[in-house]
Amino acid sequence: MARLFGIETEYGIAVEGRGAGDLIQESIALVRAYDGAYATGWNYRGEDPRRDMRGFTVERLSTNPDDAQFDAPGTPPMSAADERSDRILGNGARLYNDHGHPEYSTPECSNLRDLVAHDKAGERIVWECAQRHARLGLPTRIYKNNTDYHGASYGTHECVLMRREVAPDTLIRSLIPFLVTRQIYAGCGKVGMEVDRGNQAIFQLSQRADFFSVEASVDTLHNRPLVNTRDEPHATPRRYRRLHVIVGDANMSEWATAIKVGALSLVLALLEEGWEPKLRIADPVQALKSLSRDQSLRWLVTLEDGTTASAVDVQRMYLQEAQCRLAGSSEDADWTLVEWRQALDDLDRDIMLAKDRIDWVAKRSLLEQYMEAEGIGWDDPFMQSLDLAYHDVDPEQGLYYGLVDAGEMRRLVTDKRIEAAMTCAPADTRAYLRGLFVKRFGKSIRSIGWNGVAFEHGDEDFVFDMNSLVQPNVRILNEEMENAATLDDAIAVIEQKPHTVKPHDETDERERE
Repeated sequence: MARLFGIETEYGIAVEGRGAGDLIQESIALVRAYDGAYATGWNYRGEDPRRDMRGFTVERLSTNPDDAQFDAPGTPPMSAADERSDRILGNGARLYNDHGHPEYSTPECSNLRDLVAHDKAGERIVWECAQRHARLGLPTRIYKNNTDYHGASYGTHECVLMRREVAPDTLIRSLIPFLVTRQIYAGCGKVGMEVDRGNQAIFQLSQRADFFSVEASVDTLHNRPLVNTRDEPHATPRRYRRLHVIVGDANMSEWATAIKVGALSLVLALLEEGWEPKLRIADPVQALKSLSRDQSLRWLVTLEDGTTASAVDVQRMYLQEAQCRLAGSSEDADWTLVEWRQALDDLDRDIMLAKDRIDWVAKRSLLEQYMEAEGIGWDDPFMQSLDLAYHDVDPEQGLYYGLVDAGEMRRLVTDKRIEAAMTCAPADTRAYLRGLFVKRFGKSIRSIGWNGVAFEHGDEDFVFDMNSLVQPNVRILNEEMENAATLDDAIAVIEQKPHTVKPHDETDERERE
């Protein structure tokens, strides 16, 4: 099957002279500062964050009481559409406000380098919006990170298409050891702790590890799970599941972005083949936190049988099975297998061998140089500010981009490719159609979402259902649609493929089932 994937990133925002209660309005203004081609009218039909892949729907989602800080007193209520301020972009992506954070969701990608390019394009798009916002006299900083260092966390979520026949319980059991231990190469590093404010003399592997409390649930804002069981496939429901991974960091490193999604995709392929790991971690939530905080860098976890294993060895278990079963299956698979093995070998020998590609190692090296020069430790208050500066997306100010300019970080894509991704969707996924519709027929779009678009056409809506367009042959349709100069031309192409058209009043497939 085709493996589609994407990344949703909530960005940290700091506006000079504004407090937490102002962030929703500032984030909305920033999103609305986007000046490229876009459409509005996001279609939420079929999205139900309370629906669990295990076959039930929860009554309500957990909410974080700390979120009340974002609700400015006396502010008149807004409609959901106004608060979200959705912008569906000409590159197939989505930009919107998510409760005080600009969020950028990449278009669907089918290869790792496209994903990296579109993830980096999101950084530049949000930064350009911030610059336009700043022209109003409000200097604005944007951070691609996951914590405000005051107890609040915002997410970076991976979305990966997979076959539905993998049983939910098998998926949860099999993913937990992998997700708990992959922070050794996918973490972006953090100074201090959120849960023990008195213990700041520490450098963690992961920014998100402090914020998880259960093994599996549909929640994302509070009582966060290691495996998010939300069931919103954005594809044909009886065939596919969209795995929504929330236990991950916002990576600045291009390599880290690619390897975390590449390795996850290989693990899902193993599960789809019927393989299941036998290893179980005794207390996965605590293990996630302990690994992140382990200053010895031995990274040992206790297993259900009472023995211990290193995080490196747990990762090697998945790697070795993937090498046996999946080597040669694709260019991305082979790249991931080589890089995954090399990273584990380097971490086993000397972590500094990986400072050119693993975020937490690069950041730790940089911060240790500063501490040595200044004669201070991890508990110095300035260290968290320096940590935050690593994630500043301003190419002139961000410490990560200083390392890039110095040639100290590995690149996977060129600046030219990133610039192209800011306006052009991937040519081989359904995102290409979404982007084309936005750029050519945006004024006729009544509503649009990941899995379809509704056009105003004559006296009624014309609905194009894109749920089934997740296979590689969508490229043929993309090429045919390229010649559609008018909406009538586009509809004619669509109607040549009647299985993709759904009347606007037809019941959703999941409801029919």
